[in-house]
Amino acid sequence: MFKNPTPQQIALFVAFYMTTFSLVAWVLLEMARSRELLSRPAALAIYALLSFAIAFFVTTFYLRKYIYRKIKLIYKTIHREKLAPQEKNKSIDLRSHIMEDVEKQVSQWADQQQEEIDRYKAWAEYRRNFVGDISHELKTPIFNIQGYLHTLLDGAINDTSVNMKFLSKAAKNLERLHTIVEDLEAISRLESGELMLEMQAFDIKKLCEEVFEELEIKAAQRNITLEFKEGAAQNYRVLADRESIRQVLANLVNNSIKYGQENGRTRVGFYDMDKNILIEVADNGIGIPPKHLSHVFDRFYRVDKSRSREAGGSGLGLSIVKHIIEAHKQTINVRSTPNLGSTFGFTLQKA
Repeated sequence: MFKNPTPQQIALFVAFYMTTFSLVAWVLLEMARSRELLSRPAALAIYALLSFAIAFFVTTFYLRKYIYRKIKLIYKTIHREKLAPQEKNKSIDLRSHIMEDVEKQVSQWADQQQEEIDRYKAWAEYRRNFVGDISHELKTPIFNIQGYLHTLLDGAINDTSVNMKFLSKAAKNLERLHTIVEDLEAISRLESGELMLEMQAFDIKKLCEEVFEELEIKAAQRNITLEFKEGAAQNYRVLADRESIRQVLANLVNNSIKYGQENGRTRVGFYDMDKNILIEVADNGIGIPPKHLSHVFDRFYRVDKSRSREAGGSGLGLSIVKHIIEAHKQTINVRSTPNLGSTFGFTLQKA
């Protein structure tokens, strides 16, 4: 018998054995009838039953062997887990819809494979874009620094009208490089889980007041008022990493100052959501076009690239904010309308 028979070979095996067994049964029955041990009707009945039994068992035997071998090969292909010995030795139940079950599993496996392929492609595209974004972000300050330093080395160092100005600009670009590297390290720690959150209960309004104090000079330069929304007089206690949430609030308030309208205002509100507190930072600035809303938390994504770079920053601030909030197992979202302003909202667990 072949180890891996084809359907045609199975048909030949079944036909051969059925014919052989039927002939043997017929000969035995004829011998019994000739000795008058059986009547002709009884012999025919026994022969019919024997033929049926032989056909059934021979066909079942070969089908089980054939189906089991083929299904085992399929399972070896689509299953990642190694089968236990008892699973390997388990016989096929021919009463079940075997092929339908296999077809269903293969279809599920194919869908999973396609999802993985799509996910790998998305990650590959993301990595390519990320590397390109890093190169672009680093190239600008490095190019500027090179330009200022080479100009100074070529003789401008002795020109008192420009030397300090160029050194100051070179130093400013170095600070930007330092900010980008620090923010990249922060994101790396957040994604890898290396940054351990020190969870504690604190007053979120008091923390916000501290952030207002830190940024009041910057806000005053653009004549932007930092204030709380109506109904935010109540002090809420939340459970979170205080320094990480300070970074979140500082980033959101700082962005509202950078992209807000001069003589405008930034308002912070708190909303009780049963087990959580919703914190919103709203401005009446330039707003964000709808097509950009789904990307504002992406690394290095800038709605207005020229204005963003003039305003400073690494382009990673909102990405870090999102990672911090997600590390707290909470959510952050944004609502915005061009020329009306933007509202960033995130939740924190009540203490």
